[in-house]
Amino acid sequence: MMHVRVLPFGMLRDWLGSSSATVELPDGSTVAGLLQQLGMGRRAEFLTGIAVSVNAEFAQAAHVLVDGDEVGLLPPVSGGAPDPSGISESSTMVATLTREPIQSEKLVAQAKQGEDGAVVVFDGIVRNNTRGRQTLYLDYESYEEMASNQMHFIAQEARNRFGVRHVTIVHRLGRLQVGETSVLIVVASAHRAVAYEASRWLIDTLKTTVPIWKKETFVDGAVWAAGEPFPEGISVETAHDL
Repeated sequence: MMHVRVLPFGMLRDWLGSSSATVELPDGSTVAGLLQQLGMGRRAEFLTGIAVSVNAEFAQAAHVLVDGDEVGLLPPVSGGAPDPSGISESSTMVATLTREPIQSEKLVAQAKQGEDGAVVVFDGIVRNNTRGRQTLYLDYESYEEMASNQMHFIAQEARNRFGVRHVTIVHRLGRLQVGETSVLIVVASAHRAVAYEASRWLIDTLKTTVPIWKKETFVDGAVWAAGEPFPEGISVETAHDL
């Protein structure tokens, strides 16, 4: 027998009733076997759009587990060790999580250099309502190690794919009030067209691949945001052996 540590996030943590658990499995068990043992295979609604990680890397249902693995159960996302300052990692890329207010103007100014002809900024802020329900505040949580790695990956991918000079991605965690910045993306480039394209690609990709979840508290209750499904090839529901 072997033991794996299970880390559920967002609504899956609420369903399992724990922030972590150690599960005993037969040697050679797969991710699919673990989900079956947890009862998720009998509850199809919990498999819709979710992903699974093993040791902070996306894994498919057929992945074979070994003793001591850390398995993350990742519902559709709604969005390093956090860098509270939210400032420079390099002249070409900043990708970080923070629990402090995001200093948008400072980060935009830091992104600019003389060779840039355009700086495109996406500043995502907490609005005061969702679908007609008055919002009191939002709580963001993350699988921090994995989210940091994924943010670095997509920042570098944007630079390679679109040929932009600089990318900043900063995402806030913890409790946010109405009007506060939840995510800031800054793209600096010699040309505006690729800067626009990279910015749009970055926010769309972040919201489907970076494990960050949002709980919305309204005047009449609270709910985990439904989020964006993980893309095909990441979501475990794309594997047919569940």
